[in-house]
Amino acid sequence: MYNPEELNDTQKHAVLDTEGAVLVTAGAGSGKTRLLTHRIAHLIKDLNVPPYNILAITFTNKAANEMRTRLEGMLESIDGIWIFTFHAACVRILRRFIDRIGFDKNFTIYGEAETKAVVKRICKERELNDDMVKRILSEISNAKNRDISPENYESVYKFAQDSEEIAKAYSMYQAALKANNALDYDDLLLQTLHLLKNCAEAREFYQDKFRYIHIDEFQDTNVVQYDIAKILAGKHGNIFAVGDEDQCIYTWRGADIKNIFAFQNDFKCRLYKLEQNYRSTSNILEVANKIIKGNIQRLDKKLYTENGNGDKVVCFGAATEGFEADYVVKTIYELIYEGEYNYSDCAVLLRLNALTRPFEERFLQYGIPHKVYGGFKFYDRKEVKDVLAYARLAANPADDEALYRIINFPRRGIGESSIEKMRAYSAEKGISAFEVATHAQDTPFPSALKTKLDEFGKTLIGLCNAASGEVTEFFKYLLFGVLNVVNLFSDNDDDRARLENINELVNSVREFDKNNAGASVADYLQTVSLYSDTDDMNGDNAVTLATVHGAKGLEFPVVFVVGLEDGIFPSMRMNENSSNHIEEERRLMYVAVTRARKRLFLTYSKARFLYGETQYKIPSRFLSECGLVERQYNPVDAYTSSPSYRGVSGFARSSDNLQSAKPIKQFDGGEKFAGTYKSGFSKPAAKPAAASVGATSDKSDFTVGAAVMHKRLGKGKIIGLENMGDSLYAKIDFERGGVMLLAVDFAPLTVIKG
Repeated sequence: MYNPEELNDTQKHAVLDTEGAVLVTAGAGSGKTRLLTHRIAHLIKDLNVPPYNILAITFTNKAANEMRTRLEGMLESIDGIWIFTFHAACVRILRRFIDRIGFDKNFTIYGEAETKAVVKRICKERELNDDMVKRILSEISNAKNRDISPENYESVYKFAQDSEEIAKAYSMYQAALKANNALDYDDLLLQTLHLLKNCAEAREFYQDKFRYIHIDEFQDTNVVQYDIAKILAGKHGNIFAVGDEDQCIYTWRGADIKNIFAFQNDFKCRLYKLEQNYRSTSNILEVANKIIKGNIQRLDKKLYTENGNGDKVVCFGAATEGFEADYVVKTIYELIYEGEYNYSDCAVLLRLNALTRPFEERFLQYGIPHKVYGGFKFYDRKEVKDVLAYARLAANPADDEALYRIINFPRRGIGESSIEKMRAYSAEKGISAFEVATHAQDTPFPSALKTKLDEFGKTLIGLCNAASGEVTEFFKYLLFGVLNVVNLFSDNDDDRARLENINELVNSVREFDKNNAGASVADYLQTVSLYSDTDDMNGDNAVTLATVHGAKGLEFPVVFVVGLEDGIFPSMRMNENSSNHIEEERRLMYVAVTRARKRLFLTYSKARFLYGETQYKIPSRFLSECGLVERQYNPVDAYTSSPSYRGVSGFARSSDNLQSAKPIKQFDGGEKFAGTYKSGFSKPAAKPAAASVGATSDKSDFTVGAAVMHKRLGKGKIIGLENMGDSLYAKIDFERGGVMLLAVDFAPLTVIKG
């Protein structure tokens, strides 16, 4: 409902300031959607501006739908208002006028699959390696986002590797699109800009139409989007930009934080600061303000709230990443026991997607429903499934599905027609694909295919032989002897993320091998299958696991920001020790902290198994910046030995020669979770019915030799007990899942008596 009285004074002033250029820097949780919708409603209801003359641009369909829904509740009709994403608005503009710049109005929009197919064909014509496809696609997109044409690409990037070849491919790519009367997603923006620049008829039509322009999330605009906005506002000058430079976290995909500062210079705008936060408590905002004030590229503002102080922010240092995950489980359990929260109120936010694994596994072990937001569960990620498919095949050579999955990982030049020949021959002879590959010379296949299969078959035999040894040694042979992961992936962000996932898989193998001496590869795969099949662990009432990037725009009553160690958060590679990179990482931390409404927990691990070795970690500089830990070393030193991210084995120990950190604000004894941890909560007297977790037997029933039943892992036998702080841990050998260490207070265990 349209009610200006629900706005605070700053919001009211911004809503009523309708003529000319206005920039609103809106802090996290400060009600910018309410501001935008009230301003549009004010223009229509109070100033009688025709809806036809209003443009509202957002960055996601979700945000556009939210704005549309709110306005429908404020106005009798919203017909005529353009409420679109940048791309959707540009499509409408192009459908009307694109024939003026040489395209037909019925142009096709190419998605990712179509654009990739065109570039693959170009690479084949140019006799370029398949590895160039992804790089060329990325370079073309980056160039378009900066309005760099194929003709100018080589001169702009003349010192970059392969710039001449990429420029040629870019030119051929654009020619192919033109021949097919097609535009890719970047072209929707770029061709709109060219249309508005070069066609006076189109430019004047839309400048007359859009008397009042509103742009949400202005900090996420790229160069092309900003130039479009400038042209559209060129006649009336009534442009209202809302953004938060403190939440600019997408520069890697073209967002340019400089646009906010350029807007002030180009439009000589009036500036409003929305500093009242309606989401979080004062204690949470105090941490957020301390973190973000370290950035230079920002408009000074300080969030405040009338929500009260709330609970104190907790900083917790765990002995290892495993105990960090245990701490999160324990805390969630206790919060739910108190009765104020549900699982769906809790979120675990991570800087790296690969770090979800220990939390996914712990949540399953302790019966906590969970979901991975905006991504795949760890064991469902392609590169993880590819590596595990090799292991499956080594343990069971009859697994044809596994063989066909990895036959071209890495590429072996065995095409679909060759695979079909294999399938047909395998069915005809009644033998497995493994037998076909390992006896290629006995097949009627062409000699070229025989040669490829013969080499592949030797690899498979070597794998099967290695599978009879220790699990860790098998995976070392697989990763380095067969896959050569050091050189398997390129150095772009996507491939680095894939390598991080494989590194985390190594951690999984190492943990299993440590607890299950003498276990086989098949035993490990059986354990993995338990973690993979977690459909019944999901649902509406589930803990959210998400990267900070994925969580932007979301909020939760309870937030855990985990993995807060230098080199992880902030993320840092050798080529990224720059002030711009650190500022973006700090903005990312600010976004993470401001997702929390009532409770905020910040955790780090003092030692973490990474890249095949245990690394002793230093708490994130962001924790010291907000006064939660005291650090006694030069922060620059933390990156002199940072990993290059090129391969599992080529990583330097990132914590060598660094002094330790001294925790100064956390739970009593919290830094020694594995020994003297003491919770700030009351000890649960019994299992809470609402939580659906926790032991269903008396603690005294847990004795060495006792048989137990886990609702998911099945039957097991206690082979050891250990008191850690106020928790009793049982080392249990499960028939299906191997040996695991579980806190009996929280794990869904029942002692089998009699």
